[in-house]
Amino acid sequence: MERPASERKTILVLLGGAAALIVAMGIGRFAFTPILPSMLDRQLFTAAGAGYLASSNYLGYLLGAVALTLVRVKNRSAVLAAGLLASIATTWGMAACGSLDGWLALRFLSGFASAVVFILVSGIVLERLSALQTGVFYGGVGTGILLTGLSVPLLSRQGDWSAAWQGLGAISLVLGAAAWPALRVRSGGAKPSVQAAIAAPPSDARRIVIVLMIAYGLEGLGYIVTGTYLAAFAKTVSSLPNLASVSWMVVGVAAAPSCLVWSLLASAWGKKRTLTAAMLLQAIGIALPVLAPSSVAVFVGAFLFGATFMGITTLFVAYAKELYPQNNRTMIGWLTAFFGLGQMIGPLVAGILLAGNGGYREALLGAASIVLLGALSLSLGIGRSSGRAALNRTV
Repeated sequence: MERPASERKTILVLLGGAAALIVAMGIGRFAFTPILPSMLDRQLFTAAGAGYLASSNYLGYLLGAVALTLVRVKNRSAVLAAGLLASIATTWGMAACGSLDGWLALRFLSGFASAVVFILVSGIVLERLSALQTGVFYGGVGTGILLTGLSVPLLSRQGDWSAAWQGLGAISLVLGAAAWPALRVRSGGAKPSVQAAIAAPPSDARRIVIVLMIAYGLEGLGYIVTGTYLAAFAKTVSSLPNLASVSWMVVGVAAAPSCLVWSLLASAWGKKRTLTAAMLLQAIGIALPVLAPSSVAVFVGAFLFGATFMGITTLFVAYAKELYPQNNRTMIGWLTAFFGLGQMIGPLVAGILLAGNGGYREALLGAASIVLLGALSLSLGIGRSSGRAALNRTV
């Protein structure tokens, strides 16, 4: 039986949005993690330099999020196309550049582009999809991470770190070319469906959004240290071949379905409880390999990290969208800005710690503590509602 035209358009938007997230997030932002050990082995820069590169990327992400929040975008399709092209070009350009200054510039531009793509695609896609379909959409980031974990070892065999960047740039080009037409169609399509707002008093809604921004900033600060250094840390734990790449594949395998799983759990438990549980699990996953260093602990930690970080993003965005459904792009932009601020600070502090003692223990345990603090801020900051049944659904 042929699907209705509206259902086909929804599927195309879903697939196009997921492909765009693979390009800008799964590859553009996170390919640096599995390629980093090879670049460090070649002594292209120090561990502190890796922290500067990561922070440059997240500074770009922060500024991109702020720009998209403050500037009214009249032609989303054109800006989205520019963001995708910039993400593809900066991925490819990492192979052509041979200096730390050049890489800093490329990682900055890549971060800016990834924020632009993430916010615009989220705004376009969330207008049409249900909550469960949204979980599938954000799973594109995890799919991209899995793709980089699988691709980097294969591409590196043909050359080295530069071949990995080139190969991923070519993959990004194919996916970006497939994604943009599906999303471009949406810009002139049917009127978006807007979910009903949570029946919360304005003071409660503002308070909850402020708490969400603080907690999401702490999440960005804590999680990104693991996102940057997980593969490099794995190499210090065991001499198993390809442990770094395999651990990053585990992150991708766990991340791909995680958004859908956490969305289902949130519908049963409420978003606050689900977010708190996810952040607690992530804190455990970050700390476990450091407290009990072994190959098994690395894999368990990688699985817990992958199973939580994109699910957390999905729930934060969904929570804010339900509070302010008519202004979801601005809410997503502010959340992303706070997240980006945390991401920018995290690798800088971790890089300083690594430069001081040459190990990962303090950096990763500090990251786990920050994520734990974020979980506690959600639980204590949001608290119980003032007795309004509709608001209680989210907590």
